[in-house]
Amino acid sequence: MPKRQEPTAEGDASAKALIESTKKEERRIERQKGSPLAKGAKRVEERSKSSDGKSAGDKQKS
Repeated sequence: MPKRQEPTAEGDASAKALIESTKKEERRIERQKGSPLAKGAKRVEERSKSSDGKSAGDKQKS
């Protein structure tokens, strides 16, 4: 059975840097777009739409 690895200080710092980088990129994109990005379920739906404007759920229904 594999030994469980404990979080390290290096891993914690890396995770914090990733979160901060993601926030910074999101703010940059919102400035370029001129409006806030959708959050939560709305964001998932927005990202799942294909080039024809239909979401995956709409395509499965037809």
